[in-house]
Amino acid sequence: MQTVGETGEGAVTDAGTIEKAKVQKRTVITLLFSQASGGVGLVATYIVTALLAKDITGSKVLATCAAACLSIGAATASFPLARIMNTKGRRAGLRTGYLLGTTGAAIAALAAVTRSYPLLCLGVLGAGVGNAANLATRYAASDLAPEQTRARTISMIVWATTIGSTLGSVISGTASNVGESIGLPVKTGSYVLSSIMFLVAAAIVEIRLRPDPLLFARTLGQAGDAVKPKTNAKESLGLIMGNPAARLAVGAMIVSQVTMVGVMSLTPLHMAEGDQTQSVIGWMMAFHIWGMYLFSPVIGSLTDRLGQYPMLYIAGALCTAGAGWAALTPPDGTTGVFMGNFLIGLGWCFGVVAGSSLLVATFPIEQRVGVQGVGDLAMIGAGAFAGISSGLLYTFLGYGGVNAGNAAFGALLVLGTAVTYLIVRKSRETQPMTA
Repeated sequence: MQTVGETGEGAVTDAGTIEKAKVQKRTVITLLFSQASGGVGLVATYIVTALLAKDITGSKVLATCAAACLSIGAATASFPLARIMNTKGRRAGLRTGYLLGTTGAAIAALAAVTRSYPLLCLGVLGAGVGNAANLATRYAASDLAPEQTRARTISMIVWATTIGSTLGSVISGTASNVGESIGLPVKTGSYVLSSIMFLVAAAIVEIRLRPDPLLFARTLGQAGDAVKPKTNAKESLGLIMGNPAARLAVGAMIVSQVTMVGVMSLTPLHMAEGDQTQSVIGWMMAFHIWGMYLFSPVIGSLTDRLGQYPMLYIAGALCTAGAGWAALTPPDGTTGVFMGNFLIGLGWCFGVVAGSSLLVATFPIEQRVGVQGVGDLAMIGAGAFAGISSGLLYTFLGYGGVNAGNAAFGALLVLGTAVTYLIVRKSRETQPMTA
């Protein structure tokens, strides 16, 4: 007798499953390395931008605006990169994003040499495109992931940023010092490091991300060959707005990003007012990044096991607690800003992992890429607005006042999760039973 899997349809199915698992393993390993490299590039840019902009202009408002350009660049690029991925695959979109990040960081280095604020903003905008690519890798990892481990897979890619971002935080000052030792102006070395690491990420994706996970997933019939992938932003936005779970998923990512950026855009300036060194500021950033990324595999496993809604309650609570603690810390204090930013980072991780998982689960694969692009556009765009507005509000409300507002956003997520859960549960209860 023949057993299932020896010949015929069973053999094809088993072979397809084995090949899918093999491609998924290669994809995840590739994205872990590209994400780590891109994380160095991202943080090396972020940690010095506000400080350099303040050195050039003498204005805290302009300093936070320059830092916000990183988010503006990422938001602007999110959907265009998603369109490239939708039509040409993940590799083409990620490669494009990282190469533009390389170019942007190089322009920022030139701005540091020439002391040009407009050129600095332009360069940081370009580096922000590299950030958009970094964020998109979590979705690339989910294209072939089994449903029962999808959140864990997303969280593993998020976790990889721990390596790159921690290194970027710690060695950013060293890179600046090395640059100065060879005759470069202050902080230029950080941008040179950023440009190199974005280029490394682009090379990793180009060489190793084969076969392309999204294109491979479509060949497996997950979407059906007759279904055309959605590429229209308006259509994708309509899909999100028409689905309560999708609205919550995007809303959770927005709240997490707004709280994180709103606090982080001001914290280096707040600590500098207390005469704290760049090294101490760098370690504060490291604590924040450990909260954002280090525990993501645990959070992903909990999300797969318990569901997205409990994780989103926790996300809102952590954002509220972290922003509130930071708000009460004076400029020369360390415990409050270190631990407050750690909790905010942890809340961000809960919100982004659970929110991303919920968004992927809500739509079939032919609709996902466009929806993901719109979701990231909303998330990063809201973060950019938070960065800019925080700088303006800082003048009138101070560090404590702005962070009190950020704490309120976290509480809003808790409320939104409760309301959405009730709506979704009621909708399921009223759906007619099928045979």
